[in-house]
Amino acid sequence: MPGLEFDLNPVSRITAGAIGPPGQRVFYLQGRHESTLLTLVVEKMQIQSLASGLEQFLLELAQQYPDLPQPEPDYRESDMDLEQPIDPAFRVGQLGLGFDRPSDRVVVVAHELVSEGQDPEEAAVARLWCSRAQLRTLGRWGIELAGRGRPICGNCGEPIDPRGHFCPRSNGHKP
Repeated sequence: MPGLEFDLNPVSRITAGAIGPPGQRVFYLQGRHESTLLTLVVEKMQIQSLASGLEQFLLELAQQYPDLPQPEPDYRESDMDLEQPIDPAFRVGQLGLGFDRPSDRVVVVAHELVSEGQDPEEAAVARLWCSRAQLRTLGRWGIELAGRGRPICGNCGEPIDPRGHFCPRSNGHKP
């Protein structure tokens, strides 16, 4: 039996956010279409990968379709806040991107994380259809959001926990 499907076409708003202190934050991807608010749990690395991949994706679209106008990001930090209620539909296992030329919309496809023993056909999927400008805005915001975490140790490159940091390089050993 197929899993739940969410198809927000088009989104009036797409954003990402995090709740909790650095090192314990939970990240979310959120989209709105009319009265439907869809919230998904994502990993910080998924936000970082999506954000960095979006610029490359938009560059490839511009090369493939040179007649498309350049999308300009337009966001204020307050516009990117998560909406309440934060009630996630599922945890994302995989994110993908697609483009529909006739509608000039990009689709962000989120597949539910499948646990061991679960049939992948039963996993939920969400499609968030957005403009290229919304996508560029999300990418720039995602980079900023992910960068707000714990500072990185200049010695070992690992995040520094506010309660203390064991640096494997401080004693000449690296795990």
